[in-house]
Amino acid sequence: MESITINIHNPSLTSKVTWFLKQLEADGLEIISKEDFQDLKALKATRGEESISFSDYLNNENQDT
Repeated sequence: MESITINIHNPSLTSKVTWFLKQLEADGLEIISKEDFQDLKALKATRGEESISFSDYLNNENQDT
């Protein structure tokens, strides 16, 4: 998979570029905003961490640490 970054300095051009790229989604193009990409990287970094069940989290939510 290859990734590219497109920086658009003219706000009125953003909708045109987005429209064009969306036409290619059926061919396998994936569009991810830079903000979403940063979130995905942060999420990926936590995959190796130990986790607790959600019910345990809720049980301990109001306790002081």
